[in-house]
Amino acid sequence: PLQLPGVAIELWEADYPVAKFDLTLSVVEEREATIAALEYNRDLFDASTIARMAGHFQTLLAGVVADPAQSVATLPMLTVEEREQLLVTWNDTAADYPQACIHERFEAQVARTPEAVAVIFEEQQLSYAELNARTNQVAHQLQALGVGPEVLVGLCVERSLEMVVGLLGILKAGGAYVPLDPSYPQERLAFMLADAAVPVLLTQAHLRATLPATDAQLICLDADWPMIATQPTTNPVNVVQPDHLAYVIYTSGSTGRPKGALNHHAGLQNLLAALQAVHGLTDQDATLQTTTFSFDVATAELLWPLLHGARLILTRPDGQRDRDYLATMLRQQQITTLHLVPTLLQLLVDVPAFMDCHSLRRVIAAGEALPPQLLQRMQAHPTAQLHNWYGPTETTIYVTAWAAQDNRASEVVPIGRPVANTQAYVLDAQLQPVPVGVAGELSIGGVQVGRGYLNRPELTDEKFIANPFGEGRLYRTGDLARWLPDGNLEYLGRIDQQVKLRGFRIELGEIESVLSSHAAVQEVAVVAREDVPGEQRLVAYVVGGARVQGSGSRVQEDARVQGTADGVQGSGSRVQGTEEGAQFIADLRSHLQTRLPDYMIPSAFVLLDALPLTPNGKLDRKALPAPTITMLAADDAPRSATEALIAAIWQQVLHLPQVGTQANFFTIGGHSLLATRIVARIRQELAVDLPLRTLFEQPTIAGLAGAIDALRRTQGPLQAASILPADRSQPLPLSYAQERLWFLDQLDSDHTAYTIPGAIRLRGALDLAALAQALQEVVRRHEVLRTSFVVQDGRPVQRVGPAAFHLPSIDLSGMEPALRELEVRQRVQAEVVTPFDLAQGPLFRASLLCLEPGADYLLLLSMHH
Repeated sequence: PLQLPGVAIELWEADYPVAKFDLTLSVVEEREATIAALEYNRDLFDASTIARMAGHFQTLLAGVVADPAQSVATLPMLTVEEREQLLVTWNDTAADYPQACIHERFEAQVARTPEAVAVIFEEQQLSYAELNARTNQVAHQLQALGVGPEVLVGLCVERSLEMVVGLLGILKAGGAYVPLDPSYPQERLAFMLADAAVPVLLTQAHLRATLPATDAQLICLDADWPMIATQPTTNPVNVVQPDHLAYVIYTSGSTGRPKGALNHHAGLQNLLAALQAVHGLTDQDATLQTTTFSFDVATAELLWPLLHGARLILTRPDGQRDRDYLATMLRQQQITTLHLVPTLLQLLVDVPAFMDCHSLRRVIAAGEALPPQLLQRMQAHPTAQLHNWYGPTETTIYVTAWAAQDNRASEVVPIGRPVANTQAYVLDAQLQPVPVGVAGELSIGGVQVGRGYLNRPELTDEKFIANPFGEGRLYRTGDLARWLPDGNLEYLGRIDQQVKLRGFRIELGEIESVLSSHAAVQEVAVVAREDVPGEQRLVAYVVGGARVQGSGSRVQEDARVQGTADGVQGSGSRVQGTEEGAQFIADLRSHLQTRLPDYMIPSAFVLLDALPLTPNGKLDRKALPAPTITMLAADDAPRSATEALIAAIWQQVLHLPQVGTQANFFTIGGHSLLATRIVARIRQELAVDLPLRTLFEQPTIAGLAGAIDALRRTQGPLQAASILPADRSQPLPLSYAQERLWFLDQLDSDHTAYTIPGAIRLRGALDLAALAQALQEVVRRHEVLRTSFVVQDGRPVQRVGPAAFHLPSIDLSGMEPALRELEVRQRVQAEVVTPFDLAQGPLFRASLLCLEPGADYLLLLSMHH
């Protein structure tokens, strides 16, 4: 500590209203303690968040003290109370559900409502009794072929009555069904059939010719029905236990090879019971089945209504892609319940007939992140409540649920809390729970966790791990999530969507989330493309409102923010962009710039009529088109030698075939690192001393060329740099740091972000002359403290003022103690919020408040940093 004879020194605490950075941790070591403080930007953090953060840091430090030999990654951060909340309280989901198998529960419903309509497909329908009889005949036929527990049966059918009959028949036989989408390429179907080694494949006659060669016995549920119809219509004896397989669904693999997720009856029973507990279907409900059969959500769509006497209405094959057809079906069939992936729901909300469908009571969105804009639009529906459900295929369809709240102002759309008999954990790389608000990998425990992957023991061991917090296993989803303070979970994207660009780690899902919050954005996807080897760039694909959409395969790229946007090639057709599209892209860029750092702003925006989808209705990222800039307009070509040379440099550095003179460097792929290369090349090629800031001030070729030509007229040929003159009475050029300060001051001269204030309490026999002399010496030795910035000949320069310094003293000793204390606090606060005048200088000031002569003083100090 600083020791002065006869004087005691302590820091005076003041309220600093302006955060210098987004988050600052200050640590001061004192005699018997270490004092830490967090200063934060209130636009980014809540006080409760900072309080939690401070508690986590203190817990971390206590862990260090308790066991200094621990790895930092294994040190604790959570308090005992927080750990209890995350692991126990928010996962207390125990519920007592019926243990009967799904087909047994269906049979019980048949006994209650045998004559009620069970399923409708176009002009066909079956009652519960008729559906049960047919599924029993299929089950007996399959059992005659050796199907029983743990036997896989392929089911390759289009949406039809046969789809429902086949699924229930397989379950009643005791087998596990393997859905095979007939629209899949033959190569993919062949792999799935071989990998699953199904002994029996149920299909339809018109699909036989499209199926790959297989050793499985083919049974057509339509053409071979006379044979099946000879089987009994009585319920077969149940031979299934809860841990037996119910179905195997193939999902995409990171290696390009599909993997079959194994799901058992216990998990399926729990999921359907949880759905019923939340939504309570009755025999007065009608559900519309829209999801592709090979997607696990279809299992819930098909089975859930049939357990409770509701009507199941099937859309025609590929009918889910026709929004007008869907809206018509909703009204004609008086649908009350609808499952949709958000991408398809987005298509429906634009249809007036959907928004006027008063029979609709509940819409379940699942399979993708739910955009905030879609949530807001659905809140306008007169009768339907939107529910956001989440779950990977490996954990039996859904594991968390959230009911949309009216007038939700936040841009965050939670995925909710874990459903009954499941647990959700947000973990770090060491499988330790992370605090509220901190991102980690979402892992799922409980009865709905599947058995792993078919024929993939290594992958199963990697993703299905022993539960360190309880019984059973955890499934590591690979999804990023975080707990919200209210106990709901927020989905943040995929771990494998994290990219590293120019040294920055970027979560693509974060950019998508911010873009989705724009009022005119319906759908969005952001990818990191490497269309040029070694040069990655962010590309945003956006589906906007009707006024900014393209036509057909039309796409647009942000090659020019002002004027007419350049078109790009997509799906084999080249189209010219519109000025309206360019303005929309400019709006999107502005929207992002107010919420994200520059390195997270996509360099290209592509406008699409719709995002490409997989057969399951999910985003097909591999099908997103590469943006390709078209030929430039004639009036955008270089008009001078300087412009031509700059254009050539930009083309080489940015790897672009052509660049227009009005193109903005920072919106066609440029960034700060490339800017330094551009300026270095220009200095070399044109022999001009070009400040880096010029490119930021003039980011177009035309503007930069004008600035360079002006510099060449005033500078003449570039000379070798000279030593700065010793005569400080003459103006001097600004350093880069000083240029930054001056530039920011031009934008906001009253800003105090770069002001560093402080106050020191001095008690005792203070030598005022010595204090003034000490400050005088500090100012003399450091020129920067007596510098001002002035404009001379149109350019900012610095003037170093004289070394003289005067310490003003204000005597407050005659005031009443209470009034004096108030006056001191007001003066301290005034000092904190008073900006510096860079044109007048100096960049340092000090004053002394005398509280009691010879005994008590307060020294106020501020500098511009």
